[in-house]
Amino acid sequence: QVQLVESGGGLVQAGGSLRLSCAASGRILRFNTMGWYRQAPGKQRDLVATIASFTGIKQYGDSVKDRFTISKDLMKNTVYLQMNDLKPEDTAVYYCNLRQDDDNVWAQGTQVTVAS
Repeated sequence: QVQLVESGGGLVQAGGSLRLSCAASGRILRFNTMGWYRQAPGKQRDLVATIASFTGIKQYGDSVKDRFTISKDLMKNTVYLQMNDLKPEDTAVYYCNLRQDDDNVWAQGTQVTVAS
């Protein structure tokens, strides 16, 4: 069984930065993909960024490219999302996700609010 624990998030002014962390524990396989999705009120959950554990291949949502950076500490099974130049439209609940084999695990979500 896999558990995900998020940290970070909060309130920031437009143009500011935040860093999210997500630590995975439990049965973590060598091949997995971890990342972040977000959901604003009344909208669907969208991709923010993912990173593959073995290849290091990263994928970003179009709206966050060049502003957000995902990274991973393999030893700690932790992913980080550095968010720069935040905009009010980035306001959402951010969910950490891990996919491996038959597992598709979600964290509880952390609120990110960007004030204009």
